[in-house]
Amino acid sequence: MGTGIGRYLVEAHLREGRSVGEIARAHGVHRSWLYKLLARYRADGELGLAPRSRRPRRSPSAMSQDIEDRVVELRRALTAEGLDAGALTIHWHLGREVAHPPSATSIWRALRRRGLVSPQPRKRPRSSFRRFEADLPNECWQADMTHWALAGGTGVEIVNVIDDHSRLALASVALPVTTALDVARIFQDARSRYGAPAALLTDNGCIFTAQHRSGRTVLETELARLGIEHRRSRPYHPQTCGKVERFHQTLKRYVAQQAPATSLPLLQAQLDAFAQRYNDARPHRALGRRTPRSVYESKIKAAPEGRAAVQFRVRYDRVDHSGKVSLRYEAKLLHIGMGNRLRGKRVVLLVADRDVRVLNEDGELLRQLVLDPTRDYQRQSA
Repeated sequence: MGTGIGRYLVEAHLREGRSVGEIARAHGVHRSWLYKLLARYRADGELGLAPRSRRPRRSPSAMSQDIEDRVVELRRALTAEGLDAGALTIHWHLGREVAHPPSATSIWRALRRRGLVSPQPRKRPRSSFRRFEADLPNECWQADMTHWALAGGTGVEIVNVIDDHSRLALASVALPVTTALDVARIFQDARSRYGAPAALLTDNGCIFTAQHRSGRTVLETELARLGIEHRRSRPYHPQTCGKVERFHQTLKRYVAQQAPATSLPLLQAQLDAFAQRYNDARPHRALGRRTPRSVYESKIKAAPEGRAAVQFRVRYDRVDHSGKVSLRYEAKLLHIGMGNRLRGKRVVLLVADRDVRVLNEDGELLRQLVLDPTRDYQRQSA
């Protein structure tokens, strides 16, 4: 109660001589509280009637100074590395150092007391978003390209590929300029390490799709050959690829805290270091504070459901001065030996996936083979 009613009750007792019990009954207060009020008035006068804090004098479960200092230290260290440094992340790290870490709320309050956070304006509630998440690893991958600049201001591009279910960073590759062939190569490298996904989600950039030109990119050809569904986001709607877009932000925040890379190899080294940290040592809020690697490896992997489409191609070429013709397969350029006797001759290649027939202009069969994708040079049989 306020100072006004307290003074009124004290005056009623001392000046009118009314009993404590009578005053308590008349005004709906407890006699013990009125006795305390009178004792405080006798001891401190008017100041004794001022409202007092109900905060306990001591709290055995309060955060110790050592823990609070460690919270501040983790906050500054994670921020300096360009990593997430929120209360939940700090709680995760503390849980690996002490048996009973303080709650995330207590950590947030400690950070606020030390002037390291400030209340943010209310944001749109997460429940209002329509979210999609694949049920299994490799059920859907997301791929996208983003821009960055080297120390001298030279612009470069970074292609990122992540797993939709586990957020595992499958590839993060820096390039001077990204071509459709680069994207296909990056995808094939990721597939060789993690297996083929059931689907790949990209935007409508020319490096990913040539649908608007009524054609196919190298990537689209490979996806069709492998029976992988190619999903495309709605034009001008980056939220569809929201997970890889968010990964761009996390990656850039980390790289911005490192020494500016003066070359593409140095930037790639930073990307590789981040991917290892992100996959294996960084708790992910959307994954219940687990790491992407642990989530990816905890379940069986999805696989392409569609029947792999056999790619039929007809290619017109000329045998080069070394007696070879070239053919691209799985984004890799292979060379087919034809012999020196055919140097400069025009040929026609009939390609049915890995089965290749090489004919001359009159239709005569010059060579028939099954491509070996592990070999750059397809030697002639003895």
